[in-house]
Amino acid sequence: MRVVVVGCTGRMGYALLEGIFADENLTLHAALDRVDSPSIGRDAGEQFGKITGVKVTSDVQAIRGADVLIDFTRPEASLQYLSICQAEKVSMVIGTTGFTAEQKSLIQQASQEIGIVFAPNMSVGVTLLTNLVEAAARVLNQGYDIEVIEAHHRHKVDAPSGTALRLGEAAAAGAGRDFDKVALYAREGITGERAPESIGFATVRGGDVVGDHTVLFAGIGERIELTHKASSRATFALGALRAAKYLKDKPPGLFDMRDVLELR
Repeated sequence: MRVVVVGCTGRMGYALLEGIFADENLTLHAALDRVDSPSIGRDAGEQFGKITGVKVTSDVQAIRGADVLIDFTRPEASLQYLSICQAEKVSMVIGTTGFTAEQKSLIQQASQEIGIVFAPNMSVGVTLLTNLVEAAARVLNQGYDIEVIEAHHRHKVDAPSGTALRLGEAAAAGAGRDFDKVALYAREGITGERAPESIGFATVRGGDVVGDHTVLFAGIGERIELTHKASSRATFALGALRAAKYLKDKPPGLFDMRDVLELR
């Protein structure tokens, strides 16, 4: 399977390349990076001591002929790659977060022509956690306050994280609530008592934290905490590569990691 990695010199790009080189069923088709990257023109396998013949490039035409493109960049860049993949009929795995509702609509539209796995977190563990949160919320929908706490490295630009939002949505679905009406993203000053239906979010940014997420169900006399902690970006890369394989021979459509793991 011919794979394109965009943002190939970033932290996730490195983990994706490492995973591709270790998988005999995957071939690096192209490695893209920003136009001012010092790695432009170098062999994409150089940092791994490999000669692959695939040069790091900023030329999006390199996407042509690929089977799938994996994207963990920024929303604006992701939409540019989406347009090209749509034109070239290349499937896409999107792990980028921070999309607006309008941008998500563009992804939905593109999925009518190409296969897309779109998930805020490609981790197998987080995907399972999402299902567990929804199941727990169905049972704990009365008398338990729901809070989502997340921590990430200092370089992350969006908050709350896409994963935290997805966990909040899962909790709302399980509890039978309208997420948009109950989500509470900040508290400051005299806030008054907590609204019992609300789902609160707390965000921590610092250091090199890869990603920690906890959903807290706080009742009277007890607390239930469902937690996932990522210690390496390899978990996201391996999940993304699993998603890429899932798209092989798939018809156009919009999928997420629950589809990939057959958890629906």
